Amino acid sequence: NIYSLYSTAEEAIRHAAFQVGSIITTTGYATTDFDLWPSFSKAILLGLMVIGACAGSTGGGIKVARVLLLFKSLRRNIRQVMHPNRVQVVRNNGAVVEEQVLENTNAYLAAYVIIMILSVLAISLDGFSLETNLSAVMACFNNIGPSFEGAGPMGNYDCYSYFAKLVLSLAMLLGRLEIFPMLILFSPTVWKKRRAKA
Repeated sequence: NIYSLYSTAEEAIRHAAFQVGSIITTTGYATTDFDLWPSFSKAILLGLMVIGACAGSTGGGIKVARVLLLFKSLRRNIRQVMHPNRVQVVRNNGAVVEEQVLENTNAYLAAYVIIMILSVLAISLDGFSLETNLSAVMACFNNIGPSFEGAGPMGNYDCYSYFAKLVLSLAMLLGRLEIFPMLILFSPTVWKKRRAKA
């Protein structure tokens, strides 16, 4: 898809592979201005921002293991609609995945989507395009680094207001330190219990 932008196929493959590796591992480097790439290639990069790295890594995103469980859970739910009396289980590496793990994965996805939408709405007050705001939130929330357009690989986040930078910083913390521990940290009930014990 980006072959026409470079002089040789080797150069196109090298730039594409480096950008994919940089985004999945949240390295934040860029060897080319991928903001100039066609929409299909940019959509792939956005998808990789969401999926992220493997479970247990410091990479951002939902993580490959959660995405795999979400797809398997979706497949199981479709099969249950077709065969309501059949017992359907989700297996991963041959082992049955507990229902609590699937519920936690679904709750994580719901929290991820809600935080993403609220963050995009909050920084949209600055008046930038939807692509700029969505990619900026995705890049910060998934700890990628560069996004597209104004905050792309040849730009930075300086164009955003202090409020938007605060929102993006909170999104970055939520992505790096995981959603649920951060939500627990900001929960008033946790602090009330701590004060009562002290």
